[in-house]
Amino acid sequence: MNKNGRNTGISAALASALFLGLTPIFGKQALTTGFSPLAVVTLRTAMATGLLIIAIGIFRRGFFYIYPVGLAGCVLAGFLNGLGSILYYTALNRLDASIGHLIYSFYPLFVALWQRMDSQPISRLTLFRLLLSLPGVYLLVSAGQQNVDWLGAGLMMGSAALYALHLLVNQRVLYEVPAPTVTLYTLMSMTLTVSIAFAAFDRSLPVSGTPWWPILGMAAITFLSRITLFLGVKHLGGMQTALLGLGELLVTVFLAQVWLGERLSPLQWIGALFLGGSLFLIGFEHPAPQKRHTAGWLAWLDPPGIRPDDLPWNSNP
Repeated sequence: MNKNGRNTGISAALASALFLGLTPIFGKQALTTGFSPLAVVTLRTAMATGLLIIAIGIFRRGFFYIYPVGLAGCVLAGFLNGLGSILYYTALNRLDASIGHLIYSFYPLFVALWQRMDSQPISRLTLFRLLLSLPGVYLLVSAGQQNVDWLGAGLMMGSAALYALHLLVNQRVLYEVPAPTVTLYTLMSMTLTVSIAFAAFDRSLPVSGTPWWPILGMAAITFLSRITLFLGVKHLGGMQTALLGLGELLVTVFLAQVWLGERLSPLQWIGALFLGGSLFLIGFEHPAPQKRHTAGWLAWLDPPGIRPDDLPWNSNP
C-alpha cells in the first residue's frame, strides 16, 4: 500500500469515527422524543439511501454499476448490518448512550474473530490492542454507579458482532468496487431489511408535533459515515478501520456528558482509558498490503475474472 493510500484510509476512517460518534447521541434523542427503535433505524436508513441515490445519479452515474457477485456481497452485508442496527437501537433504548456505545466498541474483537475464520492474518500488536480493550469493556459494564441492563448489553454485543461481520464481507467486495457503489447497495439492502421488520413488528410513528430533527440528523450522519467507512476499509482493511473507529468513543462519551447529562464512574473512566490506549497504538502498526485472499469462507465473493477496462467507474457519466 502506498503512503497516499494509507493516509486516505486513515483520514476516511477517522472521519467515519467522528460521524458515527454522533449516531448514539441523535439516536437517544429520537428515542426520548417518542420514536420506536424500529422507526428510528428504518427512517434514518431510508433517508440516507435516498440521499445517496440522488447524489450518485447527479454526479457519477457510473457508480451504479456492480458485478453480480459483488451485488450479492453487498446484499448480504446490508442484511447483516440491518439486523445489527435493529439490535443496536433496541439496546440503546435500554442503556445510556455513552455506556451502550462503549460496549458496542467491542466490535474490533469480533472483526479479529471473523478475520481468523476467513483465513486472514492478525499481527501481534493488533492482538495486544484487542486484549487491552477487554478490561476496558469489563470496567465500563460492571463498574457503573447504576446497574447496567444486561439484556441491553447483550443486544449491543450482538449488534457489534454483526457489524464486524458486515465489514469483512464488504472488504472482499471493495477490492474491485469503489466505496460509493458498495455504500449504495449495502444501504439499499439495509433499508429493505429494516423496512420489512418495521412493517411486520411495529408500524408506529410518534404523535403529531414530535420533533424530527434527530432523525434528519441521523440520516445525514449515516450518508456521510458510510462512504467514509468503506473508503477506510478499502485502503486499510476491516481490522485497522475498526480499531481507528474506536475514536468515535471519544465523540460519544464527550457529547453524552455535555449534551445528555450522562456520567461515568471513576472506574468506568479507567476502562475508557484502556480503549483509548488501544486506539493510540494504531500509530505503531505496520500496515499489511491490501490484497485479495483466495482462501477462507468468504472467498465465494471473489469476482469471476473482470478486466479493469470493463469497469465504468473511472469513466464520465
